[in-house]
Amino acid sequence: MAFAGKYQLQSQENFEPFMKAIGLPDELIQKGKDIKSISEIEQNGDHFKVTVTTGTKVLVNSFTIGQECELETLTGEKVKSVVHMNGNKLTVSLKGIESVTEVSGDTIINTMTLGPIVYKRVSKRIS
Repeated sequence: MAFAGKYQLQSQENFEPFMKAIGLPDELIQKGKDIKSISEIEQNGDHFKVTVTTGTKVLVNSFTIGQECELETLTGEKVKSVVHMNGNKLTVSLKGIESVTEVSGDTIINTMTLGPIVYKRVSKRIS
């Protein structure tokens, strides 16, 4: 399944409760809640590079499916984990957060679950 492309955030659910739960300061939560972040995904076989730009903050993670890698979390912490691909879904566990990224046509849906909180982001392909 082709994940490659540039996507802009269209909608999100439970942003504030999720960000509070992972320990992001209120000031950053308020700054980030209305920004339509841009996600750029480069895919070369099983190797991925994901760049997420939210305002002035840029988060870049590179990984190969099925191999341990170091990923930067939303709080800036670096965590070792393994990303798995199952059909049109990428899954990874980071510090108790279960993340599933699914591509469907020109839409990418990313769902992050931490305990009872489910944070959902829907982004549309822009290029």
